[in-house]
Amino acid sequence: MARDRYISVGKRVSGFSFANLGFFTGFADGIYNAVYSLVILEIFKSSAIVGLYVGLYSIFCFIVGLFANEIFHQFSKVRVFYFVMLMLAVCYTMMSFSILPRTFIILDYTTGIAITLVAVLIPLFMSDFSKNIGMARLNSRYHLWMNIGAVFAPTVAVLIANHFGNRAAFFGSALIYFAGWVLFKCLRVVQEDKQIKSVNPRKTFVGLWKNTKDFFRLPGMTRAYLVNFGYYSLRAMRVLYVPILVIENGFSKDTLGWVLTLGIVPYLILSEFMGRAVRKYGKTIWLVLGFGSFAVLSAIATFVTGVPLLAIFVAWQVSGALMESVHDLLFFDGTQKSQQTKYYGVFRTSSNLPNVVAPILGAGIIAFFGTTSAVWTVTALVGAFSILVLVTKKR
Repeated sequence: MARDRYISVGKRVSGFSFANLGFFTGFADGIYNAVYSLVILEIFKSSAIVGLYVGLYSIFCFIVGLFANEIFHQFSKVRVFYFVMLMLAVCYTMMSFSILPRTFIILDYTTGIAITLVAVLIPLFMSDFSKNIGMARLNSRYHLWMNIGAVFAPTVAVLIANHFGNRAAFFGSALIYFAGWVLFKCLRVVQEDKQIKSVNPRKTFVGLWKNTKDFFRLPGMTRAYLVNFGYYSLRAMRVLYVPILVIENGFSKDTLGWVLTLGIVPYLILSEFMGRAVRKYGKTIWLVLGFGSFAVLSAIATFVTGVPLLAIFVAWQVSGALMESVHDLLFFDGTQKSQQTKYYGVFRTSSNLPNVVAPILGAGIIAFFGTTSAVWTVTALVGAFSILVLVTKKR
């Protein structure tokens, strides 16, 4: 695929300009994540079925991620970004007022398309404009802004949920995504439009398969994929089951809001530090420390309850903060810029696939042991497996 050509951009636009969009995605996703599993639990009445639903939803997002490169063949990245940000604003508004479960589910799947493409596009924009800044610094800035936004998200989500119901919180996400769309428009980024070509389904699927095989043939990409898979598996389980377990342990939604808010603090403190630490000491040491400490804390979380469990939910965010700015650098440092748009959609499925595998494993564990807290055995095993990938020979 020919590289996208930027016709014009606003003055002083750099990779940091796109990293700053992290504030909006972090804020909006934080509101969404604070109530999402509770809304799904209201619909299906079972934490095990919640895991199955999220698994099916994530299969859909996984497929969207695979087709990202085909979408960029037809449309410029800028045009796609404009569209999907507006799609999120409109669909979240509708989700906040939807009454029928089937309406909510249809809208949920529609937003899955947009969320997947936003997550692919922002890092690609950052890479396109990284110049001499480097992706390590841009990643740190991006995640710093994401976490600043996420600090406010649980409080806003709980405030709206307590007054208007859990679903109403999605309207807050809608407003924030619209604000992000406005900021992106202010950057005045213009790309050359592409000629829309007729789509041959057979050639599309053959090209998709070939692109996937070519990605895994690149040196180091299997390792990069598995590490990213491990990171997002831990995140998927945390986002899905922490709210449920806080409520199941008899705590209020206000307490849940505080747990989620305090969990952001390690990310805020460590974001800028990790950018410098990675440049000085490399990536592997921080990934090993992050996965290892998460595994240990997960093992403890399987049998503790009450306030000690809440303390673990906050403490293991330090583990996540050690990995947040590092987990995808194995891809960016191991590929050329000319390859990144082509392969990033495939690599990014490593963030969707965990949302299929991890919750389904969690649902099976809950059904077998009869307790939701048993899901942390999955995160303990994922942490151990990820360390094994990191310390074995690169491939």
